[in-house]
Parts: sequence; structure tokens; C-alpha cells
Amino acid sequence: MNPVAFSIFGFDIRFYSFLILIGVVIGYVMIVKEAKRFDISSDFMFNLFFWTIIIGIIGARLYYVVFNWEYFSSHVGEIWQIWQGGLAIHGGILFGLVTISIYTKKHNIRLGRILDIVVIPLILAQAIGRWGNFFNSEAYGAATTLSHLRSMHIPEFIIRGMRINGIYYTPTFFYESIWCLVGFAIMLLMRRRKFVKIGQLTGIYMVWYGVGRFFIEASRTDSLIFLGFKVAQLVSILMIIVGIVLFVRGVRKGKYEDLYNEVK
Repeated sequence: MNPVAFSIFGFDIRFYSFLILIGVVIGYVMIVKEAKRFDISSDFMFNLFFWTIIIGIIGARLYYVVFNWEYFSSHVGEIWQIWQGGLAIHGGILFGLVTISIYTKKHNIRLGRILDIVVIPLILAQAIGRWGNFFNSEAYGAATTLSHLRSMHIPEFIIRGMRINGIYYTPTFFYESIWCLVGFAIMLLMRRRKFVKIGQLTGIYMVWYGVGRFFIEASRTDSLIFLGFKVAQLVSILMIIVGIVLFVRGVRKGKYEDLYNEVK
């Protein structure tokens, strides 16, 4: 699998970086469009988006490096080679959440509203970004057989890409991408519901992604490990719990109280 998408003036542009950029651009357009419905200025959203992406990427890399320190302590020069892969989405989410929390508090904008606007483009960007793992031949699952992959009706080009060093592997990147796309569709439909409350979309995101990642992670062979446990599974459990709390809190509110689609 060739990880290079194209070259410009002799400089290789990798699919990994290119797909992340596509996800970022699409996400920004969607976020600004939705924010306008609630009279949130484009300038505010641009600045928020800019810092969240920058700090989120740094956080995603630091998170990955910390849990792979045994390797990076001997390869310090590779720490910032993010085009090679190695961004942990949970680290990006954590650092991004902190950034959004600080920025919204500074400008007296409600955090729950902004998070609800952000999570739908976020899960779409995750679906797109997972294909960067495919071209980098990473984030795959356990070894399997050609017949098993074909029995799953997986596209043939993915099956070919999952043949690494003569061995076929489970395309967990593909499963997660599909899971995120389905979640994106569900959340878009939920956002149209008249009585959805502020915070519930964020809750749905956390539960949906948490559940999917928990089970998909069980098959991955490159998981970050802490004290013998897969870090992504531990974080996924936490996401599920917090997501349920956010959604239930919205359910307990009055029918016309704190509506997401109420434009004041």
C-alpha cells in the first residue's frame, strides 16, 4: 500500500495528512454553518476552531507518545513526525475539550451548545480520517484469512490492502469508519428532532463512539496499554458513562426546557 497521495515540488503528501485535512475542512464548514443558526459569529467559531485543531493535534500526538514512551524515549527525533501516523483520537478529544471549555468560558458562550455543534462534524471527520490508517497500513486487527474477509463482503481493494507482509489482517479501521458514518447519520436525524435538549447530542456522540471503539479495540493489535489494560477501552467506558449522564439529564428536563433548536 502506497502511503503517498501525490507530490508537490518533490515533497510527498501522504494520504494520512491529506485525509485529516479534508476532515478538518469539511468539519469547519459544517460547524460555521450550524453556528450561524444561533447567531454565533463566524469570527468566534474560526478562532475557536483554529486553536482547538492545533491543540487537539498536539494533544493527540502527546497522548500517543506518552503511552508509547518505551519506544519514543529511544527515538526522540520521531516524536513530531505525525505524518507517519500515531495520533490518538482520545488525546485529541481530551485536549480539544479543554480548549473549547476555556475559550467558551472566556467569551461567555455556553459550552454545551458549542459541543453539540462540534460533535456531529467531529464524528464525520473521524470516519474520514480512519482511511489514513488504511494507507499507512496501521490500526488493523488480528490476523485472519482471505476467505473470512471475503465472507464479510468487504470491498476487494480493502482486502488487498489488508495483506501485509503476506498475512491478511482484520480491517478494524474500516469497521470504525463505518460505525462513525452510521453515528453521523443518526446524530443528524436527532438534531432535527424538535425536543432534543442541549447536551444530548454530545451524550449520543460519547455513547455511540464509546461503544463502537470499545468492541473494535478488542481486535486491534496496536493498542496503547496501561497496567495491562487497553487504554482506549478504559476511556471508552468513561465516555459511555458520561454520555449516558448527559443524555438522561436532558430527558429529565421539561419538554420545552433547554431545547437545542430554540433560536433566541
